[in-house]
Amino acid sequence: MSESRAVIFGCAGPELSPAEAAFFADTRPWGFILFGRNIVSLNQVAELTNSLRESIGRPDAPVLIDQEGGRVQRFKPPLVPQYPSGADLGALYNANPEAGLRATWIMSRLHAFDLYPLGINVDCLPVLDVPSPGGHEVIGSRAYGITPDVVSVLGAAACEGLKAGGLLPVIKHIPGHGRAGADTHHELPHVDASRSELSGRDFVPFKALAGEAMAMSAHVVFTDIDPANPATTSRRVVDEVIRGEIGFDGLLMSDDVSMNALSGDFATRASAIFAGGCDVTLHCNGDRAEMDAVVSVTPTLSGESLRRANAVMAAFKAPDKSDEAALRDEFEGLMAAS
Repeated sequence: MSESRAVIFGCAGPELSPAEAAFFADTRPWGFILFGRNIVSLNQVAELTNSLRESIGRPDAPVLIDQEGGRVQRFKPPLVPQYPSGADLGALYNANPEAGLRATWIMSRLHAFDLYPLGINVDCLPVLDVPSPGGHEVIGSRAYGITPDVVSVLGAAACEGLKAGGLLPVIKHIPGHGRAGADTHHELPHVDASRSELSGRDFVPFKALAGEAMAMSAHVVFTDIDPANPATTSRRVVDEVIRGEIGFDGLLMSDDVSMNALSGDFATRASAIFAGGCDVTLHCNGDRAEMDAVVSVTPTLSGESLRRANAVMAAFKAPDKSDEAALRDEFEGLMAAS
């Protein structure tokens, strides 16, 4: 573990090329992330995750995916069911809190049934962002609700369902993306709400789930805290808000370094992410030239970042003994009743 670099990489396609395997063996990323381009069949994905881990000689290395349900679901039918969105679960909770909590836990447990046998052990879920009027639809229906209390309780249920199935969650997008008026894939949003407003709403779900092992940062500028830098690269936001006020002491990973909310070349972006206080940077698209630039400035995990990475590895547990067929039937019944 002490040899791992503080980066999570994607790969280009459904199979690992010899050049990619050699690159990963040389650069030793801490983990990997999969996207739709990497998915053809269940057996193929299992072979890919095995190849990724073999390339770095770590059979337990984290392999991540964004499998939320709704419009962000990398595995799609017919390989897995189309799952409801966070907003669908929130609507059920508003009508019947007990049913909504149960359905949210079950859906995460079903994600784990889908993913764990394929060698995927981290799901970038739950979305803890609280949408506000004027916020961009990039969050929208991915959110569980429009109040921090609903987002907090359903986010907690989602985390517990994943962990029951042998996966770890990633709470995102810390310290909150719900007010952002732009899609960070394309541009950098500025949020002008006061820190006290943010503390009373946006930060609340992250405080509630601050004990989770991993979090993903928001590429959002909070002008009342740091008008010059997005949270991902802001030492003030990371130290004062994420580590301080929110109290998150887990592994902090950046959102994708290739998103256009960030500026500069890829070495500049990655350097800023580490200077801001993130433990690990994330590069998703598998582009070799970009990865070369990122890894040129990426340190090996050490100090507090290594401690947090080791805590992640220690947090993985074996799946519980839940009955998959029974849970699928129960889930269908809960969602049909909604």
